[in-house]
Formats: sequence, C-alpha cells, structure tokens
Amino acid sequence: MAGSDVREYAVLARSTDVFGRVLTTCRDQHFVVDGPKENGCPGEAVTPGELFLAGIATCGVELLQVIARSQDIALGAVSASIRGRLDRGNPVRSDVSVFNSVHLSFEFDGVSDDDAARLVETFKGR
Repeated sequence: MAGSDVREYAVLARSTDVFGRVLTTCRDQHFVVDGPKENGCPGEAVTPGELFLAGIATCGVELLQVIARSQDIALGAVSASIRGRLDRGNPVRSDVSVFNSVHLSFEFDGVSDDDAARLVETFKGR
C-alpha cells in the first residue's frame, strides 16, 4: 500500500554444505555470510557482526539522503564509518552477545558544517 507507515522485511538464511557458511536471501538478492574464524567457521565472507554494522551504516547513509532532500539541502555525497567492539571477557549482558561499543561517524561533501550538524541531529531523532 503506497504511503503506508508499516514496512515489513523478510530474510531467509539457510545452512550450506560448508560448516559456518550461510546462504542468505533478501527478495531476489542472494549472498553468503560466514561465521567468524574464532567460531571455527570459514570467516572468508562477510560475518554476521559485519553485516549488522553494515546495515546500520547503509541505513544511515540512505536516511541522511532522504532527510537532506526533505529539508532542501543539496547534499553532495555522504559516507558512514562504523566500528563495533565485542569483548567476550567483559560482556554487556550474560544472556546474549552484544557489542560493548559501537561508533558511527559520517562524512559529508557539498554541505556546510551547520547543515551537516542539522542532518545528523535529525538522523538521531529517527
């Protein structure tokens, strides 16, 4: 339904013949995800932790473009850099593995520092 506030996403992940390698499907797109070498997995393809962080970074870049357009800000280019740290020796929670810290930063081209700051503040409120 056009204009709906509800969005649904579906992803299929299935094991392969290689231990720790997963075939992932999003709509008609397919890609391989490997568990990390520390888990005895191949660690050759993108890992789940990297994929999680990539989702945040790509969402940020896309959303900043949308926000800039809605605020009539002529945004040239935007890039995101994200780093996550998982310290199993100092877990945040005992029941699940979560990142101890995540740092996300943006770099803008073609906008003033004030416009960049305004875009980031709007992004934070989303």
